[in-house]
Amino acid sequence: MFQDRQFGSQQGGASASLWLADSLDRAVAPPSQDWRSRLRDWADDVELVPDLGQRIGSLTWFRGLATCFGLCATALYLSLGFQPVPGASGPILSDAHYDEVRSQMITPLAMGADSGRHMGPTDAVQPLRETPERPQIELSAQVGSSDTLPRALSRAGVSSGDVATVMAMVGGDIDAGVKPGTRLDIILGRRASRDRPRPLDKLAFRARLDLGVELTRNGGVLSVKRVPIRVDNTPLRIQGVVGDSIYRSARAAGAPPKAVQAFLRVIAQQVDLGGIAAGDRYDIVSEYRRAETGDVEVGDLLYAGLKRSRGKSVAMLKWNRDGRTEWFEASGVGERRGVLSAPVAGRMSSGYGQRRHPILGYTRMHAGIDFAARYGSPIYAVTDGVVAFAGRHGGHGNYVRIQHGGGLATGYAHMSRIAAVAGQRVRRGQVIGYVGSTGLSTGPHLHYELYRGGATVNPLSVKFTTTAQLAGRELAAFRGRLAQYQGLRVGLHDSFAQKTPAAPVASGK
Repeated sequence: MFQDRQFGSQQGGASASLWLADSLDRAVAPPSQDWRSRLRDWADDVELVPDLGQRIGSLTWFRGLATCFGLCATALYLSLGFQPVPGASGPILSDAHYDEVRSQMITPLAMGADSGRHMGPTDAVQPLRETPERPQIELSAQVGSSDTLPRALSRAGVSSGDVATVMAMVGGDIDAGVKPGTRLDIILGRRASRDRPRPLDKLAFRARLDLGVELTRNGGVLSVKRVPIRVDNTPLRIQGVVGDSIYRSARAAGAPPKAVQAFLRVIAQQVDLGGIAAGDRYDIVSEYRRAETGDVEVGDLLYAGLKRSRGKSVAMLKWNRDGRTEWFEASGVGERRGVLSAPVAGRMSSGYGQRRHPILGYTRMHAGIDFAARYGSPIYAVTDGVVAFAGRHGGHGNYVRIQHGGGLATGYAHMSRIAAVAGQRVRRGQVIGYVGSTGLSTGPHLHYELYRGGATVNPLSVKFTTTAQLAGRELAAFRGRLAQYQGLRVGLHDSFAQKTPAAPVASGK
């Protein structure tokens, strides 16, 4: 046996020693092993439970699949079944037992509240034929964010007849609806019988910022009293110096979030927001209505100014011309510069040009740019135009195309829902749909295209510029309004303290 094996000089003595030790182990191994050992060795060699996620289709994989089915079948065979376990049903309560249980209940006032243990009649306690009701119920309700005054009153327990009467009396005072969050102070009176709703005895709420309304029932008839509230309509002016962020700097100076967001949108049409540096000064004037009760309403942005240490300064004023509100420079020229504004709030995820299609799997022309955005985000028209198409459009899914004149058009694809109709005239910034993933799409995003003469072009290469010039009396009025805003005092105006005499202050030693 040893002569059959030849060891070369390259194998070394260590290899020969290992081979010899292995041969001796086999030689001295017992002829028969325990059946448990043999079974364990066989299971190790056969590999009954392999990873079914690897080597799919091989003999080992099918062996593991058979093992899995065998274990499942064994578990189902040895299971107790899925039938419900029978149990004893509860006894049916007798009248005496039901009264005993009901005595522990708390029934609502509307049902008479006749639960609880009944005391026997004595000199101090005598049984009543019926439980007396409260003469009045005072409630405090609130109008929800998507609520209306009639729904809020009905939810508070006011009858439909009283709701109709209230709306007939104060409907003219709330043409635009009641502001969400408005508090309703309600008093419901005694009802004539248990099968009739409680009448509305009093209702007080804030109809508008400058008007409070009180309805009171006198002699069975509701009457209304309108309480005027003084309101200061002086615009709010905020000035400051830009720090790390113009938004945070303006908010820290007291500017409302709505005004700061509008300010940034106006400034972005004139200069690059990334070029605004620390040390630049901003000037914001916004509509601001403040009631003597302390409530405020923030309106639209009126003036946006930016004085830069380097680069062009900006001074933009909102002006109503021919029934249309536009932004004009301080010189009286209205102009919108720059590349097309983004049609959706999101980042650009894919550019214009040749690319490998994520679904079709081959390279072809990507005739637009993609914006990654949340599902349901609003999509805006990039400029004024007329909707030429709105509906299903092949791989575009839900699609809208807008003609802008001069041979230019824009397309918006993969919408979840369309908010425009063919033939509709839309304005810059108007919502025309919502982000989705219809058509050939791998996820929610907006595919945005730009057409020139019917052919697609790179949307980032085209600029829309609109110019308007004020002159004559209109220019003089414009400059007068501009001087008025630039002359406003910064911060809030305490006009109510000037109109209301101060109360005497007692002094002591």
